[in-house]
Order: sequence, then C-alpha cells, then structure tokens
Amino acid sequence: MEYLYVGIDVSKDRSSAHGIDESGRNCFSFFFDMDSTGFDSLLKTIHKTCPEKTRILVAMESTAFYHLNLYSFLNAQGVKAVIVNPLLISNFSKLSLRKTKTDKKDAETIARFLLVHQASITQIDISKNQQDIRDLSREREALTREISVMRVGIRRLLQTTFPELERLCNPFTKAMLHFIKQYPSARSVMAARPSSVTKRLKQAKWSKMLKFSADEIIEAAKISVACVSPAKEFILQGKLETMEHLEQRKKLISKILTEFCEASMLSDLEIITSIDGINNGTATTFLAEIGGMDKFASHRNLIAYAGLDPTVYQSGKYEGRSRISKRGNRHLRRVIWIMTGSAIVHNPVFKAYFQKKKDEGQAPKKAIFATSHKLLRTIHAMLSQRTHFERKCI
Repeated sequence: MEYLYVGIDVSKDRSSAHGIDESGRNCFSFFFDMDSTGFDSLLKTIHKTCPEKTRILVAMESTAFYHLNLYSFLNAQGVKAVIVNPLLISNFSKLSLRKTKTDKKDAETIARFLLVHQASITQIDISKNQQDIRDLSREREALTREISVMRVGIRRLLQTTFPELERLCNPFTKAMLHFIKQYPSARSVMAARPSSVTKRLKQAKWSKMLKFSADEIIEAAKISVACVSPAKEFILQGKLETMEHLEQRKKLISKILTEFCEASMLSDLEIITSIDGINNGTATTFLAEIGGMDKFASHRNLIAYAGLDPTVYQSGKYEGRSRISKRGNRHLRRVIWIMTGSAIVHNPVFKAYFQKKKDEGQAPKKAIFATSHKLLRTIHAMLSQRTHFERKCI
C-alpha cells in the first residue's frame, strides 16, 4: 500500500482537499464544508483511497484558528495531521512558472510540498492540555497589550485634567489609581475639602508607600494649568475602571496558567526558574509556546523556531547587515526578549556575557540578541539533561 499525501487549503466555511500518492499521481480533489458532515466526507474519501491510517499524512497551513477544529478532528480519528508555516508553502509555490492561484491549486501545492519535504518538516505536536496552556498564555499577552494601550490613554487624559500630578508622582501606583478614580482632575481636587482629599489618600492600603503628602497635591492643583472638562474626567474614570478589570483578569489568568503548568510540567518550570531573573510568568509562557523541549534536536532548532536565527545578505563583494529572520513564533520571540532583559539585570553570568559583547563592539540590541542565544542554549541543555542552573558550569 502506497503512502497518501493530502493537502488542505483551509477557509472559514469551505475548504479544498487534494490527495496524491508516492509517485505524485493525483488521487482525489474536492471541496468540503467546515462542519461535521464535511469532516466526515473528507475522512471517508481519505480512508477509501488509503485504508491504512499509518500511511496517511495530511498537511494544512496555519490560519490563526480556522484550521484548529479540522486538525483536532483528524488527529482524534488517528490520521496524522501537521501544520505547515504558510511562508514555506508560498516559497515552494514560486518554483512553478505558472501563477495560477485558486483554492484547488493551493491544496495541490500543499500536498506536493508534503511529498517533497516530508522528511524535513518540523512539526510541533501539542496535546490538548498544552494547547489550553498556550491559549491562556496568549490571552494573558493580549491583556498585557490592552493594559499598555489603556495606560497611554490615561496618561494623555491626565495631561489635560491634571498635568502637574505626573510631575509630582507616578500616577500608576495602586494608591494613586485609587485616588484618581475619586479625583480625576485638578478641578475636582480644588472643589473638595482638604480633609476629604487627605482622607481619601490615606484610605488606600498602599498609601504608606507614597513619598508626598495630600497638601502637596492640593498645592499642585491650585497652580494647575489644567483644562476644565467634565467629559474628560468621566472618560478618565471609565478608563481607570476598565484597566482595573483588565489587571484583575490578567492576575486570574496568570494564577490559572501557573496551576496548569505546575500540574503538567512542574519539573520543567522549576528548572527554568532556577535561572536568576526568570520568574513563573515568563517561564510559563515560554513552556506554553515550545510545547516540550524534546521536539528540538538542538538549540539551533529552538533558536530558528523562535525566529532568532541570523540572516545574511551577500552577493559578490557586497555583504549586507545581519538580521534575525523573524520567521518563527512571534509569541515565543517576545517572551525570550523579556527573559533575556531580566536575566541581564538579575543574573551575573548573563550580565557579564552581555557586557562582553558590548565591549567587543556590538550594538546594545545586537548584544541582547547574542545573550538571548546563550540563554536558549543554556535552557535547552538544562531541560535536555534535567539539571538546574549553576553559575560555575556556564
């Protein structure tokens, strides 16, 4: 029995499937709906062409989320399915001189790519539990971005309603956010009794950390150049409430994510956090994105998967600047950047390595990327050998 290679061009409502055998001969080509009936039709066609499940390989491009249900269905039915980076398919299709692009043709291209590159395709298979961890991690990342946007909006509004406040203190401490919700402008501070302002400031359980007094805020309000805008005050209070909700949501997701990781990969979590500067937050995100270190034969595969591998443009005597490829997992790349920055600050080994690269003439950003490579080499070795971080061994 020959192997069957199936390429699927996934769409929201209707997808195209194309099957070829080992010799590249077309076996079938048809459209199916993205529902239970369509999935069953696809499965019957595949089994009719190749009854032996172990000789079937299905590939589809990553489409953010449209492919997930089909991918899960096929693997649950015992049919091996892999997700391929769309960039690889795009480059492969350019080998043809014809520029025909249809859903049917795209499915055939994926199938032929699978036939040619079956031995070299790197597929990070993850379990349902690992997918849940990844979903939680990316939701936390999305919340972090929303909070950052909200902070920018709050800062802009404060520049109108009470610009002197930010010069006096950090408005994003818990105590000050608690205060600003009640007094969102210089006008509202001036309209209140001094005793009320003092009482409100002392009510916050974090008020002991403040390095200024209520009198200083009142004096700043007296000389403020702020605009009088009740509408902006109302909007500011709403943004503060929204940010508070987002912060609480992020805190809850972080708690659940840590519990998930402790239940399924506690040992990995303990190994990574043994590196000074890496905490549970970044470690859980890192583990969620890699799906297990056993998927990477070497640290080079891990670096490439993160898109941190270097690219060099050279032709004749011309040699362009070296850059990172950015072709890997952007979520993983982001958390590695954060981990590296923290390790440089808190870990003497990585701090010394970063300084060494700078002393060699590398720009700070390039030195950070070099340090991130060292960090990934270290983590790969630690997880592969099941050892904790020891400064003397690095």
